[in-house]
Amino acid sequence: MIRIAVVVGSTRPRRRSAVAARWVAEVAARHRAVTAGEAAFEVVDLAEYGLPVLDEPAPALFGHYRHPHTRRWAETVASFDGFVFVTPEYNHSAPAALKNAIDFLYAEWADKAAGFVSHGVHGGVRAVEHLRQVMTEVGAANVRTQVALSAFTDFEVTDPAEPGVIAPGPHQEPTLTELLDEVVAWSKALRTLREPAAA
Repeated sequence: MIRIAVVVGSTRPRRRSAVAARWVAEVAARHRAVTAGEAAFEVVDLAEYGLPVLDEPAPALFGHYRHPHTRRWAETVASFDGFVFVTPEYNHSAPAALKNAIDFLYAEWADKAAGFVSHGVHGGVRAVEHLRQVMTEVGAANVRTQVALSAFTDFEVTDPAEPGVIAPGPHQEPTLTELLDEVVAWSKALRTLREPAAA
């Protein structure tokens, strides 16, 4: 079975990313690969891992992880075949916490599929442009389709200090389903590259 993580890419309290990730997980639960028993999706929340600013003495490329928090994070990431990153856009890019979490590891990302669901004033598209470059560098295959949720039209917010309620436009769920199709297909296809490495 293909296992795909829905990664909550922000660690802020009352994150809108967590709201969006729950929506992704709800749509994924109805996906035909899930109902057929071919794939499973699981929300992975960066805030639950408490990663410090990168503190490993050796580059992640070598895989010599000394700290328990790194090994715990590596075990989690290694257990998945693909990822859907749910990210806000902070100052024209992705959150530092998400970039930091990616930088902790290397081989655990390689030869796996990555999709992106973003949100923000401009739909978070600039954050994803940066993330695509980062994930390519660690050997992941980025799928083409992206969901870009507008802070103005895809959420109902009455208090700016609260995440609000997601209210995606009618085109968003079909786009998300297409993204999930691609992540599942690429995760399956890339398994042939990962299995010789594991052996």
